[in-house]
Amino acid sequence: MRILAFSDLHRDAARAAAIVDESGGADVVVGAGDFASCGEGHEDTLSVLRRMTVPFVLVPGNHDDFDALRAACAGWPLAHLLHGQSVLIGGVAFFGIGLGSGVIDPEPWNKVLDEAEAARMLTHCPAHAVLVSHSPPHGIADLQKDGRHAGSAALRDAIELRQPRITICGHVHNAWGQSGTIGQTPVHNIGPNPRWFVV
Repeated sequence: MRILAFSDLHRDAARAAAIVDESGGADVVVGAGDFASCGEGHEDTLSVLRRMTVPFVLVPGNHDDFDALRAACAGWPLAHLLHGQSVLIGGVAFFGIGLGSGVIDPEPWNKVLDEAEAARMLTHCPAHAVLVSHSPPHGIADLQKDGRHAGSAALRDAIELRQPRITICGHVHNAWGQSGTIGQTPVHNIGPNPRWFVV
């Protein structure tokens, strides 16, 4: 299965259009959150991404309003908005968990998920799924400019236990392009420049 993945478009319609142009060769496109900026403008990117003709798995980011994303995906049969759920596509399980978790900056628009709730949601992740998370796991692809690790310990624990085929994340801009492994699971913080994976 060929996956085209990205995160953190933050209202950038031009990048969304480039993803649509590249998506024809994908079996699934994955968007790991933050289509909006500060809770506004998700349609700037989603209205463009609706032109894709392949299945689209997405999770809400900390900049996104989950109800607004759900409304935007209504009537879009190729879109699978996941937050604590999984979907089977081409015989492969995809599990998604969104919002910001781990180390969180206290902005009024910031949509956060505390670690206890993240841990509870992650109990539903099937073993060896494709795991799509907005936040990275603690200690992998989560390094802030000031040297802090800003990822989620609950996510790291779940990856260690469930050993997904791959974990695709975003959120920590300073860590875009960083990768690592937890057990046998590769972890990739994508950013807005799409990347290809085969699972």
